[in-house]
Amino acid sequence: MKEKFIKIFKNNVNREGVQELLDWLEGTDFFVAPASAKYHCAKESGLAEHSVKVYEVMRERYFGSEDNEESFAICALLHDICKINFYVVKSRNVKNELTGAWEKVPFYSIDDTFPYGHGEKSVFLIERFIRLKPAEAMAIRWHMGGFDDAVKGGSFSIGIAYEKYPLAVKLFLSDMESTYLREKGTSEVRRN
Repeated sequence: MKEKFIKIFKNNVNREGVQELLDWLEGTDFFVAPASAKYHCAKESGLAEHSVKVYEVMRERYFGSEDNEESFAICALLHDICKINFYVVKSRNVKNELTGAWEKVPFYSIDDTFPYGHGEKSVFLIERFIRLKPAEAMAIRWHMGGFDDAVKGGSFSIGIAYEKYPLAVKLFLSDMESTYLREKGTSEVRRN
């Protein structure tokens, strides 16, 4: 999946700082990290797989004449870089139902060493390397939709962002479709 991610990214993104961003990604756990601790793509390289799948959904279902290839690639491929160095593998004892023996099994656990939020953390990390357009920043910031903690508190900002920036709606819908419809059953590590 790493090769596919890099190919899509290099073919579509031509901003200053792109190579530095890719070099940084390769120096992190991005290409081996899971996309979640226990839900979608909770497996090695799941984060890169999820990112590519979100791009494919977004490109297939929502790309129109008003859209920009570069913006789609940036938003879809980088929306979850907040999950870099975020998960750790731990183990616990679980009773084997067939043998009755206790066995150590691995599971992913969250270790958020930079608790800056979800979408806003991705925007922050991306902008250390490349400059985002306002629509891209809004799309990445609000890609969690109503699952974002800022929305749960009653913020109207998400609705305003979705009205002003259709790219944000397209990324949110693509992320949800990929996560809940296309990536079902893509986890390998035992759930908590």
